[in-house]
Amino acid sequence: MPFNSKKNDRRTRRTLRQARLATALLALAGAQAASAVELNAGDWTIDVGGFINAYYTGVDCSGDTVNGVALAGQALGCGGEDSRTTIGNGLLPNALVTKFSSTQGDYEVGGQISIMAHTATSSSIAANSGVDVRQAFFTVGNDGMGTVKLGRDYGIFGSGAILGDMTLIGAGAPVQATQRGRVTLGHIGAGYTYLGHYGQITWSSPTTESGFGFKGGLFSPVDNGGDFVSKSGPQLQGQISFGSGAFKGWVGAKAQKFHPATGAPEDLESFTMRGAEAGVSVSAGAFGLLANVQAGKGLGILADGDQGDLKSVNWLVQGTFQASEKMKFGLNYGISKNDDDGEDIGAVKSNANATAGLYYGLTKSVTLVAEIGQTRSKDFDGNTARMNGASLGGIVFF
Repeated sequence: MPFNSKKNDRRTRRTLRQARLATALLALAGAQAASAVELNAGDWTIDVGGFINAYYTGVDCSGDTVNGVALAGQALGCGGEDSRTTIGNGLLPNALVTKFSSTQGDYEVGGQISIMAHTATSSSIAANSGVDVRQAFFTVGNDGMGTVKLGRDYGIFGSGAILGDMTLIGAGAPVQATQRGRVTLGHIGAGYTYLGHYGQITWSSPTTESGFGFKGGLFSPVDNGGDFVSKSGPQLQGQISFGSGAFKGWVGAKAQKFHPATGAPEDLESFTMRGAEAGVSVSAGAFGLLANVQAGKGLGILADGDQGDLKSVNWLVQGTFQASEKMKFGLNYGISKNDDDGEDIGAVKSNANATAGLYYGLTKSVTLVAEIGQTRSKDFDGNTARMNGASLGGIVFF
């Protein structure tokens, strides 16, 4: 490929920007929190609960230096070293979750605030003061009209994949650059793009007897952290779900317009992020299966638009076996692949992760987890990096 200084400068800025995005991620929280304390005050019921987790992870990195956001590369996968150890969060952070609900006239009113914090830092004396409020919303609805949500919450697109991922309560890809001070990545960037956190106004339909439902709405548009910004017009997301009993399926979509930022290179043009996905989960006795695929333009590898208008495809497949009432085994594989145009901007060609896990319910609240896996990253020049990792720890829901 001929040398182009402007193109290579832009490639460097983009790679650094994406690395910063990788270290800034916090994973999904609040989805599985149980109610530990229930208080009644007048018309209101207030539930307080949450979860705490910690995992000993060990990784070693080998292979080539790979262009782009290479999750298996030495810089991200091993935090700049050949090998590394961390005792920190898995895919979930720690969280204190407060929920409230009330029946007022013909309406059910509710809401949630989730306060999250991380476990691991790179210092034994620095203040561990990184606190994030990823959820702060209220809802109004009833059986006839469905439910309207207003506030800040996780996105809809990608929710089926991450909520069904067995590594949600484990670690998945134990990327050290994100676990030290945040969380691991599960299959984010190696099977699905992160569902994100947005200010939003959404509507969820009542679920029919046949299991059909819809949710979607308007989301506050976001910048991509570099050369592209949002202007007028919201981001749109929606999902149709269907099924009953042991079967569930979903299809979803998202879209947003991005514009070149002030001071961005003059040759950049506006583009519209467009993504679609489809997934299914099914169980038969002790066996479970999950499959999800995402495809689109501008979806990004970790966050919306973080690779510009590059086309990409994400796959996740998973099989689990409930060996006993307390013990479950699982194996999953995910890969995120960029279109060949990624070679022109120095993007990674693919990130893939395979994880095998054992999940043991010690009590009704405590789950012990052991996982092993390998993450691989490739670029368009044929370079390959590998990260072998193992995680051992547990999570408590209260």
